[in-house]
Amino acid sequence: MTTRSKVFLGIEDSCDDTAVAIVSEDKKILSESKISHLKVNEPYGGVVPEITARAHLVNLPLLIKDALCKAGLSLTEIDGYAATAGPGLIGGLICGVQIAKAMAYYNQKPFFGINHLEAHALTPRLVSDLEFPYFLLLVSGGHTQLVQVNGVRNYSILGTTLDDALGEAFDKVGKLIGLPYPAGPEIEKLATQGENTFSFVRPMCKQKSANFSFSGLKSDVRRHVDKIPNMTQEIKENIARSFQEAIKDVLMNKCQYVLKNMPNIHNFVISGGVAANQYIRHHLKALCDENSTNFYAPPLELCTDNGAMIAWAALENDAIGSYDSLNLAPRPRWPLTELKPS
Repeated sequence: MTTRSKVFLGIEDSCDDTAVAIVSEDKKILSESKISHLKVNEPYGGVVPEITARAHLVNLPLLIKDALCKAGLSLTEIDGYAATAGPGLIGGLICGVQIAKAMAYYNQKPFFGINHLEAHALTPRLVSDLEFPYFLLLVSGGHTQLVQVNGVRNYSILGTTLDDALGEAFDKVGKLIGLPYPAGPEIEKLATQGENTFSFVRPMCKQKSANFSFSGLKSDVRRHVDKIPNMTQEIKENIARSFQEAIKDVLMNKCQYVLKNMPNIHNFVISGGVAANQYIRHHLKALCDENSTNFYAPPLELCTDNGAMIAWAALENDAIGSYDSLNLAPRPRWPLTELKPS
């Protein structure tokens, strides 16, 4: 008798996207449904928590129904229900967690409150045969960390940002030159047309550590912008190129430090929203090749927030016997190091 693979439903709504996906334990994404709330937040130049939380509440039931329909499954055929429980904006977290709990309780199936950062950390294992341990460069709108991933719920932080996250720096620099939110994709696009004409600072590159700082770079860009009387398209392109070059140099410096000082790990992963930047991916892969290290990066659609990463993280937790009580409360702040193996 053939045993059916478990299928889990995952909800991601920690920031400005509402996403639901159904994933099987044999690494198949059976369905995905997602709605972005960029348009409702765009007039404000960033995410407005209350507006976004209301959008999550309205859209989640519709997306769950759509995901089930695409997968050809009923709610009772789902073997586990998962939602991002933190870190993130508390309004959205509450919506997703409460709906996942309700489905789990009604169908008497396990519930998983997933750490958003762990979901990013484990995503490459959904699309590859990546084994533990590995280095992770987690780069997103809210976090920038270099992590040693030892296993599920087992992480060592090697370095972190001391101020702005990398995605936040992209958005703030984008705003300085008149780009819409989120600015990361727009800066990458402009950079392909620009020249590296501005000598922006490379913060902390002379320090022997894996920590980052981006506030000084952001301030340096602002100083240059303030001196420009007429912001032409060509100047925007050159600022974008020069900024991206500075970011690339900082990331290469810190990743080289880790690869050089911890030579016994031969797998390196980049994950998170900024991992969608092809220029950064290209140079980090080249760095890994130079250091005889295997390079892994999720497909672009799995770099940004998505439901599949939540469902997969739940399946990984399920495999080690770790699931959550229905009393679990969402947490706007939840460091990876507070996760412990079961």
